[in-house]
Amino acid sequence: MNIHEYQAKALLRDYGAPVAEGRIAHTPQEAAAHGQALGGEVLVVKAQIHAGGRGKGGGVKLVRTIQELHAEADRMIGSDLVTPQTGPKGKRVRRVYVEQGSAIARELYLSLLVDRGSGRVAFVASTEGGVDIETVAAETPDKIATLDVDPATGLSPFHGRIIASALKLEREEAKEIGRLLGALYRLFLDKDASLIEINPLVIKKEGGLLCVDAKMAFDDNALFRHPDILALRDIDEEEPAEVAASSHGLSYVKLDGTIGCMVNGAGLAMATMDIIELYGGEPANFLDVGGGADRERVTEAFKIILSDPNVKGVLVNIFGGIMRCDIIAEGIIAAAREISISVPLVVRLEGTNVARGKALLKESGLAIIPADDLADAAQKVVAAVKAAA
Repeated sequence: MNIHEYQAKALLRDYGAPVAEGRIAHTPQEAAAHGQALGGEVLVVKAQIHAGGRGKGGGVKLVRTIQELHAEADRMIGSDLVTPQTGPKGKRVRRVYVEQGSAIARELYLSLLVDRGSGRVAFVASTEGGVDIETVAAETPDKIATLDVDPATGLSPFHGRIIASALKLEREEAKEIGRLLGALYRLFLDKDASLIEINPLVIKKEGGLLCVDAKMAFDDNALFRHPDILALRDIDEEEPAEVAASSHGLSYVKLDGTIGCMVNGAGLAMATMDIIELYGGEPANFLDVGGGADRERVTEAFKIILSDPNVKGVLVNIFGGIMRCDIIAEGIIAAAREISISVPLVVRLEGTNVARGKALLKESGLAIIPADDLADAAQKVVAAVKAAA
C-alpha cells in the first residue's frame, strides 16, 4: 500500500526525521490560508498523487506570494497531472501540500528497502539526488552505495559512517545522517514498510539535513497489524478494479494487454502471462483467485476481468490441488451465464476432479474452448482473439 507525501512526512516527523513544516489543502482558499500561517519568503506547493516525477509534470512549484500560491493551487486541484509514472491519462489531483521552502546546497538520495538477495533491510544512498535513481543506476552505477543491515545485530554506528562517506558528508551532517538512519530503520521495522524513499535528501545552505520529498509503501499482508497505516489508504489513487478485487479476496493487477487471465497461484499466474506473450499475445491483468476460490469468487473474478474494455479474450488456467476442478467449472458456467461473456473463453483445467470439471464444461452448451495444457491454452486464446479482431 502506498501513501501520499504529506502522510509520509507526518510519519517521518513522528520518528524525529528532519522535515519542513507543511499543511494539506483541498481548495485554493485553504492553501492560501495555510501559506499565510506558515509565513516565510518562499513556499512550495505540491500536488499530492501516488506517482513520482511530479515536478516534471508541473506538480511542484515554488511561490513567493500568497497570490501565486492561490493561483498554483487553483491550477493543480482538480486537474489531471501527467508524469513519467502516471501514463498519458495522468492522475486527478484532489489535494495539495503547502510547505516552507529551503535554500538547498546539495541534493542526495536515500532509501530503505527489502533486499531480496540478502533477505535483509538495505539502505541505498547516492550523491545524485533529485533525479530518477533508475537512470543513475543504469548510467553511473558507481554513484550508488548499498548497505544491508544484519537483523541479528541491528543498526550500528558504522552504518552511519559508511553512508556518510558514500554521500560525501562532513562535520555535522555526517553526525546527523546517523540519527536519520536510526529513525528510518525504526520506522521501517515498526510499520512493516516495504519502501521508504527520501529523494531528495538535501543539505541546506545554512547547514543541516532536510527530507524534501518522501515516498513510502507498506506490506499489504501486514496491514492488519497497523490500523493507523491502513487508515492512510486513499482508494481514489487506486485502480477501481483492483479495489473491487481486494474486497473479494482476489489478487488483481491491471495491465495493458487484451487477454484477461484468471489463475490460481501467483507463480502459475506469472507463467501464464509469460506464455501468452511467448505466443504473441499481451496479458490484460494478473489475477490470482487463490487456493480456496468458490463459485461466487470465480464469478466476481470474471466480472472484474471483463470490466476492462481492453479485454478481447479470457484464459482460465486452473490447477486443482486444494481447489477442485469441478467446483471451478461450476463457477465458470455460472459466471458465463450470469454476465453473458461475449469474448472468446479458453479454459485449461488440471488436477483434482479434472475429468468431472471438463465434463461439466462440455455439457454446459456454452462456447467454451477447452485446452489440454498451458501451451495449448495460450495458443488457442491468442488465435481466438486475433480471429475475433
